[in-house]
Amino acid sequence: MHGHGKGKARSHSPKPEKPYWLKLEAKDVEELIVKMGKDGLSSEKIGLVLRDSHSIPNVKVITKKKISKILEENGIKSEMIDLKNLEKKEQNLRKHLGKNKVDKSAQKGLQLTQSKIHRLRKYYSLE
Repeated sequence: MHGHGKGKARSHSPKPEKPYWLKLEAKDVEELIVKMGKDGLSSEKIGLVLRDSHSIPNVKVITKKKISKILEENGIKSEMIDLKNLEKKEQNLRKHLGKNKVDKSAQKGLQLTQSKIHRLRKYYSLE
């Protein structure tokens, strides 16, 4: 986001078609997601578990819905993990700058983190 790169090279998401090795149907995948959501996992963690343990590379291709949308439809409130992580990072940077007032790179990192937080809050319409 705040890098210097201008190239096109990047990783690509999996092909938008159901994998041939997957035996689960959309209903089964949704049931897995709801079960994990009720166990308290966030949508990010659910995606990792599905990818690593159940060989599901992309939930949206199979169910035509995102994980957070499936959780929402079943009454499970999803948390804003990304915003919480950025706020935690900001606190750690502030604590570091309290001890090391001359650290210019940490000051720049704090500014960048604060701008990310502001952008996310605007996206989640918290401001």
